[in-house]
Amino acid sequence: MKKAPDFDLTTIQSNKSYQLKDDLGKVVVLTFWTSWCPDCRRDLPKKEHLYQTMNKEKVSMITINVKGRERSFEEAVNYFREHITQPTLVDENVETYLKYNAQGVPTTVIIDQDGFIINQFNDQADFLEIVEAIGNAI
Repeated sequence: MKKAPDFDLTTIQSNKSYQLKDDLGKVVVLTFWTSWCPDCRRDLPKKEHLYQTMNKEKVSMITINVKGRERSFEEAVNYFREHITQPTLVDENVETYLKYNAQGVPTTVIIDQDGFIINQFNDQADFLEIVEAIGNAI
């Protein structure tokens, strides 16, 4: 297992900073996305529904907008405002995206309570596989 790279990113709705180490002790689910991506538009509403029902004491679900791959950051902000309530961070370029060896969007990364990557899913992943992996991690 590989230790999850730490990062320090700001939230899309404010300039608050978030570091991965803030959530050690919980399972962390990261989803890298862009607003123009059709697969993201299918994936994010399902994750949003899951987020609404998830035990937030045990699991932290966070989306990361890959600003360096956006056509228009304004579109990303609008998509966030209309569709996402979970904490959303901004990868100003593609630095964090590359640290996690993401090959496309959406990329979903599941990190265990000790900070190790236990699963990583690409844009072709079946949503139920992701849910099952989260359940196994808890």
